[in-house]
Amino acid sequence: MDHLPQNSAILVSSINMLLRDEEFDSLESLCYNFNTEPEKLKAGLFEAGYVYSEEQEQFRPIGYDENR
Repeated sequence: MDHLPQNSAILVSSINMLLRDEEFDSLESLCYNFNTEPEKLKAGLFEAGYVYSEEQEQFRPIGYDENR
Protein backbone atom coordinates (compact mmCIF):
# COMPACT_ATOMS: atom_id res chain seq x y z
CA MET A 1 0.00 0.00 0.00
CA ASP A 2 1.54 3.30 -1.11
CA HIS A 3 -0.86 5.67 0.63
CA LEU A 4 -3.74 5.63 3.07
CA PRO A 5 -7.25 5.54 1.56
CA GLN A 6 -9.39 8.68 1.72
CA ASN A 7 -12.71 6.91 2.39
CA SER A 8 -13.07 6.65 6.19
CA ALA A 9 -14.56 3.13 6.22
CA ILE A 10 -11.82 1.79 3.97
CA LEU A 11 -9.22 3.73 5.95
CA VAL A 12 -10.31 2.17 9.26
CA SER A 13 -10.35 -1.29 7.71
CA SER A 14 -6.89 -0.80 6.21
CA ILE A 15 -5.33 0.56 9.40
CA ASN A 16 -6.84 -2.19 11.55
CA MET A 17 -5.63 -4.82 9.07
CA LEU A 18 -2.09 -3.43 9.00
CA LEU A 19 -1.93 -3.36 12.80
CA ARG A 20 -3.58 -6.77 13.23
CA ASP A 21 -1.32 -8.46 10.70
CA GLU A 22 1.67 -6.89 12.44
CA GLU A 23 2.85 -4.94 9.42
CA PHE A 24 3.41 -2.16 11.99
CA ASP A 25 3.94 -2.48 15.72
CA SER A 26 2.08 0.70 16.63
CA LEU A 27 -0.24 3.35 15.25
CA GLU A 28 2.65 5.81 15.51
CA SER A 29 4.94 3.71 13.31
CA LEU A 30 2.13 3.25 10.77
CA CYS A 31 1.54 7.01 10.69
CA TYR A 32 5.26 7.69 10.33
CA ASN A 33 5.40 5.34 7.35
CA PHE A 34 2.50 7.13 5.64
CA ASN A 35 3.75 10.61 6.60
CA THR A 36 0.79 11.60 8.76
CA GLU A 37 0.40 12.64 12.37
CA PRO A 38 -1.34 10.15 14.70
CA GLU A 39 -3.43 12.88 16.35
CA LYS A 40 -4.56 14.21 12.98
CA LEU A 41 -5.56 10.71 11.90
CA LYS A 42 -7.40 10.07 15.18
CA ALA A 43 -9.23 13.41 14.93
CA GLY A 44 -10.30 12.79 11.35
CA LEU A 45 -11.60 9.32 12.12
CA PHE A 46 -13.31 10.56 15.27
CA GLU A 47 -15.30 12.93 13.05
CA ALA A 48 -16.23 9.90 10.93
CA GLY A 49 -17.45 8.01 14.01
CA TYR A 50 -14.41 5.99 15.07
CA VAL A 51 -12.20 6.09 18.14
CA TYR A 52 -8.81 4.44 18.65
CA SER A 53 -8.63 1.81 21.39
CA GLU A 54 -5.13 1.72 22.87
CA GLU A 55 -5.98 -1.56 24.60
CA GLN A 56 -7.16 -3.31 21.43
CA GLU A 57 -4.77 -1.40 19.14
CA GLN A 58 -7.54 -0.76 16.63
CA PHE A 59 -10.14 1.77 15.62
CA ARG A 60 -13.68 0.98 16.72
CA PRO A 61 -17.03 2.69 16.20
CA ILE A 62 -17.68 5.31 18.87
CA GLY A 63 -19.71 3.69 21.66
CA TYR A 64 -18.88 0.13 20.63
CA ASP A 65 -17.24 -0.79 23.92
CA GLU A 66 -19.94 0.86 26.04
CA ASN A 67 -22.60 -1.39 24.50
CA ARG A 68 -20.88 -4.59 25.60
